[in-house]
Amino acid sequence: MSEHGLIGDLHSVALVGTNGTIDWYCCPSFDSPAVFGSLLDAGRGGSFELAAAVPAETRQFYLPETNVLITRFFAEEGVGEIVDFMPVGGTGETRHRLIRRVLCARGTMPFRAQVAPRFDYGMQPHTLTEVGAGVVFTTPSSTVGLAATVPVGHDGRDVTAGFTLAEGESAMFALDVAGGGAVPRPCSGEEAEALLAATVAFWRSWLSASRYRGRWREVVHRSALSLKLLTYAPTGAIVAAPTTSLPEQIGGSATGTTGICGSATRPSACTRCCGWVSPARPTRSCSSCSGTPLRVKIVRLARCR
Repeated sequence: MSEHGLIGDLHSVALVGTNGTIDWYCCPSFDSPAVFGSLLDAGRGGSFELAAAVPAETRQFYLPETNVLITRFFAEEGVGEIVDFMPVGGTGETRHRLIRRVLCARGTMPFRAQVAPRFDYGMQPHTLTEVGAGVVFTTPSSTVGLAATVPVGHDGRDVTAGFTLAEGESAMFALDVAGGGAVPRPCSGEEAEALLAATVAFWRSWLSASRYRGRWREVVHRSALSLKLLTYAPTGAIVAAPTTSLPEQIGGSATGTTGICGSATRPSACTRCCGWVSPARPTRSCSSCSGTPLRVKIVRLARCR
């Protein structure tokens, strides 16, 4: 887990490895079945690979005061980077998107991509249809569109791409999750830039409410941003972990990750200490304090097959 960064839109999150691979993504909400789950099953879980096509060292970090993640590749011929984010704030939409912006900062850099979704933990097959701006992956219960500003190919199931960028050039991939029979919408490079600006503004505006001015300000604020990513916006509930079914140790039977957090006391106290008081509202109830039975949704992960 230490080799991953986290992005999200307050409805769901995605894990991005330091190698540029998204190997965990449940959408459109935290408890939805996984679309990419190679974190649990590298062979059958599905992933979104995007990386330099040549040997390169990598470094991963966040754009300051945001949850916009940058994975940088250092190769002999150049330096490139991937900017990963899920749009939030100022878009006025209820759609769920995951955007990956690739650019070359110096020299030239060849990139490769492979988008291999495995819906419902690999148990639900999908069809692939070509559209004007990319492709659409369809199952009986969900539809995911992939738009790209570079040519892509496919084998009827997965999408691949190979391209080279010179200094200052960029490319973009966007996943658009559509439910209820809606049709995924393409995303142009210009729209992606606007969504990135709105997302950066949202996170920095939220963080500006912090009253913490101590010596550990950067660490505290990064922790606060991570806690915010684990918050489900419609209810204010905080999930205990962004993943599921990972063992505490290899070969062990106990899992270190669960579903919805039963008690949000500690993370709530943390954010209150930093000054985030007004967005909070009572969302918890239990039989002992309100007389109403607690409703809990149990999320069970099936093995990919």
